[in-house]
Amino acid sequence: MPLEPAVELLPALLEVPFREGYVSSIIYVSLYVSVIAVSLSTLFSVPVAIVMGFVDFRGKQLLKSVINTGMGFPSVVVGLLVLFAVSNQGPLGSLELIFTKEAMIISQFVLATPPITAISLAAVSGVEGNVRDAARVLGGTRLDVALVVIKEARYGIATAVLAGFGRAISEVGSVLIVGGNITSADGISKTRTLTTAVQLEARQGRYETAMVLGAVLVGIVLLVNAVVVRLGDTGGVGR
Repeated sequence: MPLEPAVELLPALLEVPFREGYVSSIIYVSLYVSVIAVSLSTLFSVPVAIVMGFVDFRGKQLLKSVINTGMGFPSVVVGLLVLFAVSNQGPLGSLELIFTKEAMIISQFVLATPPITAISLAAVSGVEGNVRDAARVLGGTRLDVALVVIKEARYGIATAVLAGFGRAISEVGSVLIVGGNITSADGISKTRTLTTAVQLEARQGRYETAMVLGAVLVGIVLLVNAVVVRLGDTGGVGR
């Protein structure tokens, strides 16, 4: 008999937001946007960090300062800048990207790039000089030395990617501005992500839905952490 109240609550937990692929579409949009944005950011940020770690050039300290400042740059400002860029009056207006997943990817790319670059640069710069010297003594080219340094710094680089992913998938302000938090008439997400959905559901008093979506978001982040740690442990064993 004590189970009857819980059974009676089940319909309330299975309201419209949970039917017709609502949750699965939100998860898909969140992962689609964040994974692509972080992947593109990694392809851009890691080479930049390696070049900055190996080459001394004029304005290097200024560039470092800009990157470090970008780590704390307000996300809503990034959203506004991207919104202007993709609006009809902006330089990318002809591409009609406003309130699309592509605009969200641009926004998350901008947000994820500073932490990935800064942490990767710290990892590369932290490799001891004797490692580079040993690679040179053994006849390694500049590319060989760079590959050795990357191997030694791989844990730090993995941490950088993880930090970028964490900032991207947990973002609310900028994706809300450039994406619009849109769903179709049948409830399928177009630009609604887990974070914007949690904010909306909580504001409308659907706390069960918000809590489930929040739990899914935490689960995704924990899963990504576990994968990164596993890859690091595997790399350490094979070393």
